[in-house]
Amino acid sequence: MGKNLNKTFIIAEMACSHEGNLDLAKKIIDKAADAKADAIQLQIWSLDNMMSPQRKEHELLRNIEFTKEQWTEIVSYSRKTYSDLKIYVCVYEHSTIDFIDSLKIDGYKLNSSDLSNPLVLDKVAAKNKPINLSVGASTISEIENAIKRIRDASNSNITLMYGHQSFPTKPENVHMSFMNKLAEHFKLPIGYQDHCDADHDSGFWLPAATLGMNISILEKHITHDRSKKGIDHESALNPLEFIKFVEMVRCIESAKGMSDVRPFTKEELRYREFQKKSIVVTKDIKKGTILNLNDISFMRAEKLGLAPDKINEILGKKLLINKLAFDAISEDDIS
Repeated sequence: MGKNLNKTFIIAEMACSHEGNLDLAKKIIDKAADAKADAIQLQIWSLDNMMSPQRKEHELLRNIEFTKEQWTEIVSYSRKTYSDLKIYVCVYEHSTIDFIDSLKIDGYKLNSSDLSNPLVLDKVAAKNKPINLSVGASTISEIENAIKRIRDASNSNITLMYGHQSFPTKPENVHMSFMNKLAEHFKLPIGYQDHCDADHDSGFWLPAATLGMNISILEKHITHDRSKKGIDHESALNPLEFIKFVEMVRCIESAKGMSDVRPFTKEELRYREFQKKSIVVTKDIKKGTILNLNDISFMRAEKLGLAPDKINEILGKKLLINKLAFDAISEDDIS
């Protein structure tokens, strides 16, 4: 995912914001690329194999369902126009997986509804591509069983995608710290899928704050115009908002920096010279003077000298040069 080990893989989740409109789908891809997202995520399914017609959402989803030909056009458009933009697909049933794989996508997301679905788990695992495993509203045993089933079939890289499954999600329901528990228990990379209210500031800062939990993937919904209140709009950012969101994430990553001991920057060296205290003489003192406690003090000086904790190294020592009041004492000034 890049040379920067701290770089979070940002996925722009289209979901159903395309409203079944081919041009809108392409527009959302355009905006995800403009925002410098790492990937666009599509949801490809066959409604006949995903949802009972008794569900109230069935008719709505039927009206926005793309054909395989349309999905082929959408993926081809993204590949040809934005070759650096990865393509992930969230699958919801088994019948379309071979078709999805034929599109040469970069990775899969499995919805938490399929953690116990052997048809989906086995088929996706057999493709040997990265798998983002959604674990929202799932038990530890459901997650364990899904991971085992995938591992029995392949060595695909698995990232556990955590996120509270309500639209929009209230901040107090996120329980961000649970990601630490998942990471500790499963020893797998953790990602965060955000569903916070995009009309509220938390829709920006809360998903960005999850970078402090050492996530590797950050998924955020994107739409063409949230004000139209279309499908999957509650947590989706508008195009310009998504640009600012990605910039915020990259800024936080830059600020995280490294945990290893490192050389001081030029700014830090200037700060040390300005702020750190040195051992200074309190009055004019001539060469040859034997220094005692009454001759010195600890102050910010014009230039850095010996640090105050070096006092025992100079008491009783001879001054080798003349010193004016408030001059700092260096190691070369005494013998």
